[in-house]
Amino acid sequence: MKQHLTVVDHPLVQHKLTLMREKDTSTASFRQLLREISHLLAYEVTHELPVTTKHIETPMCPMDAPVIEGKKLVLVSILRAGNGLLDGILELVPAARVGFVGLYRDEETLKPVQYYFKVPKNLEDRTVILVDPMLATGNSSAAAVDLMKEAGARDIRFLCLLAAPEGVARMKEAHPDVPIITAALDDHLNEKGYIVPGLGDAGDRMYGTK
Repeated sequence: MKQHLTVVDHPLVQHKLTLMREKDTSTASFRQLLREISHLLAYEVTHELPVTTKHIETPMCPMDAPVIEGKKLVLVSILRAGNGLLDGILELVPAARVGFVGLYRDEETLKPVQYYFKVPKNLEDRTVILVDPMLATGNSSAAAVDLMKEAGARDIRFLCLLAAPEGVARMKEAHPDVPIITAALDDHLNEKGYIVPGLGDAGDRMYGTK
């Protein structure tokens, strides 16, 4: 089975993540850094995609050259903060199909509640990459994977910017078959469910809503 947690420790990833963590980084810079770091994380999450060959003609001679095999990738954003990672990955994989999952946390039960769900068809034949910058408690992420599996997805990967140990454990318990790719495994969650040291609320910092 694939490794459940992969931390991408590439120097460029870590450098850009440090800039994103700084509280004085502007909204515009934060958005740009998120787009740049998503390119680098996309290399990691896609490096095991199946490859076949295609017969082509170069200016010099014919050859059998490698191409990605199978149906197009599906990228699914957990709204709203997931859109920042989604935009960057789409620049690398522009032919990918795109889906969206909308979840909010019920303040009384603390359980995720679905308010939007729209994904491509034929998920059982496609690799699905679910994206959300923060894996905190893991409840929303686990619920999103539940929805994807109900929709037919069998090959799912979860891509995030930061993960907390609590969220990784929750995902491993609920979905041990879904590998997690992240730029950092942080220390813990505080009493409000924020990742520490973290970078605050990714959605608010990305869209300037705080």
